[in-house]
Amino acid sequence: MSSRGQDLIRQLAEDHTLSSGELLELLLLLEEERMTEGRGPLAVLLGEEADAVRRQYYGNKVYVRGLIEVSNYCRNDCFYCGIRRNNRDCERYRLTEEEILECCREGYELGFRTFVLQGGEDWNFNDSALYNIIRRIKVNHPGCAVTLSFGERSEESYAALKAAGADRYLLRHETATKTHYEKLHPRAMSFDNRMHCLRVLKKLGYQTGCGIMVGSPGQTPENLMRDLEFIRDFRPEMCGIGPFIPHHATPFADQRAGTLEQTLYLLSMIRLLVPDVLLPATTALGTIHPRGRELGIQAGANVVMPNLSPDGVRKKYELYNNKLSTGQESAQCLADLKARMAAIGYEVVTDRGDVNRR
Repeated sequence: MSSRGQDLIRQLAEDHTLSSGELLELLLLLEEERMTEGRGPLAVLLGEEADAVRRQYYGNKVYVRGLIEVSNYCRNDCFYCGIRRNNRDCERYRLTEEEILECCREGYELGFRTFVLQGGEDWNFNDSALYNIIRRIKVNHPGCAVTLSFGERSEESYAALKAAGADRYLLRHETATKTHYEKLHPRAMSFDNRMHCLRVLKKLGYQTGCGIMVGSPGQTPENLMRDLEFIRDFRPEMCGIGPFIPHHATPFADQRAGTLEQTLYLLSMIRLLVPDVLLPATTALGTIHPRGRELGIQAGANVVMPNLSPDGVRKKYELYNNKLSTGQESAQCLADLKARMAAIGYEVVTDRGDVNRR
């Protein structure tokens, strides 16, 4: 094991920061190890330090959120996404207000106290429609948290949804490097606007989530270094990262997927940079490895998001090839999820799970 790598990991665990050069150096050491050994001793040490820090803030608790994928219509044409506007083979759907409320009712009975409403940038879900849905969820289930993930909107829109009672907003920044962002998105989309939206969400008082795809096309260690710096400095309450997985109906269909090992060591680094962050072990991790979620939790994650969407639409929300749509990712399999987490020493809890910011 590299003694320099050990020193950098221990410094990161103690100080929760590294310089730009040190972050890049550690990334290169971890990547060199991954290429030769897979998940080697440096990555294991990093995961152990991340787990220790996470336990300082959250103990062995794993928080669950009930995910409701409300629509796969999207006005955007992101090059990596299976629900992109120009995918003519995508079987589109849009849940009604009553269907969404029924998902919440079912989730509440299962014990969920946070609902995540996610969809493409579908302008049928305008401010008025979302305002009514959020208000009804809050009235029907007092004390529950509502998280939204509907992409880029205006400041006025974000403010209106916050006034309705939305607590959290997830908006992956995708990459903190403008030139890399432009490789992943069409010209109509703006890196500067994405960053502006994240700043607005913070300003309005949302618990805000950002994040990246690990191994996205064109991604370099320097890109990842800038991502880690951005995450450290932005201090999101939530950070969602998962491996890039290609979709057959996109320009990136033939690109190589991101790896489990790289995703795990980046989860650990994010935990050490932002110790109190709420960090999901994503469905994408479970897609590329049968124990991906458990491994993500052991690497420093502390959130999972089982699916509350109606059975008939889960396969239609296909962001990438072979996305899990039955089984472990389903909210109805909560007992199985609890057993799987208990087997590795963690306790699934269904409360709101707010960020433990000190």
